[in-house]
Amino acid sequence: MSEPDRPLPEALLRAAAQEGRGRLKIFLGAAPGVGKTWAMLTQGHQRRARGVDVVVGVVETHGRRETEALVEGHEVIARRTVDHAGHSLGEMDIDAILERRPALVLVDELAHTNAPGSRHPKRYQDVEELLDEGIDVFSTLNIQHVESLNDVVASFTRVRVRETVPDSILEQAEIEVVDIPPDELIERLRAGKVYIPHEATRALGHFFSKSNLTALRELALRRAAQAVDAQMLEHVRAHALAGSFAVGERIVVAVSEHPQAAGLVRAGKRMADALKAPWSVVHIATQRDTALRDEDRHHLSETLALASRLGATTASIPASGVAEGLVAFAREARATQVILGKTQRSWWFEWRHGSVVDRLVRSIGEVAIHVLPSAAPAARPRTGASGAGRSAVP
Repeated sequence: MSEPDRPLPEALLRAAAQEGRGRLKIFLGAAPGVGKTWAMLTQGHQRRARGVDVVVGVVETHGRRETEALVEGHEVIARRTVDHAGHSLGEMDIDAILERRPALVLVDELAHTNAPGSRHPKRYQDVEELLDEGIDVFSTLNIQHVESLNDVVASFTRVRVRETVPDSILEQAEIEVVDIPPDELIERLRAGKVYIPHEATRALGHFFSKSNLTALRELALRRAAQAVDAQMLEHVRAHALAGSFAVGERIVVAVSEHPQAAGLVRAGKRMADALKAPWSVVHIATQRDTALRDEDRHHLSETLALASRLGATTASIPASGVAEGLVAFAREARATQVILGKTQRSWWFEWRHGSVVDRLVRSIGEVAIHVLPSAAPAARPRTGASGAGRSAVP
């Protein structure tokens, strides 16, 4: 475990890996028609006005006159023709762009699937090749195409999106949310500014309902906030800056081999959902773990697997003591909330050996601590230590 005042080697290595690599900016929207391509082309013109060498790699105007007008004035790299099933399809010409070597290339629809016979199956893979060559890229993406949100989007839109982009692409990108209220987007749809009339009518009755658009809008804003938070945390770790630097909440749940630990994980999930916060589940491995029975190890494995299924980042960290290890992990994670349990032990035992909770409260600093008994209800966000009884942390 690294000291909190020393740069993390992993963060420094990731920062070094970005040297010489192009920068990616994604214009993220809740749905088609919010103005992502317009925003990308507009900022491309602004960059050109400042002397940046900008070209259009591929832009899909979908017949929108406003978008077509914005393409004018940009140098456009001709598309490469790919023949498939008797049809000629135009795809972005990576080789032509690499030969041209602009400073910035505009690439629409990041989640696009390339025609068979292309160098890469997906357009985001084309973009990665350009980035590897040191070329900056602007691109556009709708929130329903983010891989980790695929099931969530399908659960309320009843539409399963087949073209997805790995979350790792967003994690390396600067994200700008292009946002308009759902009512305004619906009006744009009715005015024929998104789809042609008969397609617009069908869309209004399905994907473009106000409830769907509102939920998609929330997902886009939340995902952008998470990306900013993760990038800020990476910078903090690489430069060994003190403090949590938390605009939002970050939750850590401590578990052990006790079967009741699953309850702590579920409480952590409910708190993370309520606060819209990233969360981690950690097991602090001490010397006593060497004596665990197979049954105990199985319980621990099941608890960590449950946490992973519920969307938590999981870790098992060796330390000389539970409190010491948990304090170090919480500091590294820049946690703002910690959830743990309290074992029911005699006052004599705690007098001789001390209490994990007491040691944690004294040493963890300005972090809210939630201490839950077994079969506890969901943790409610609050500051300070509370609760008592049996739990999943020894």
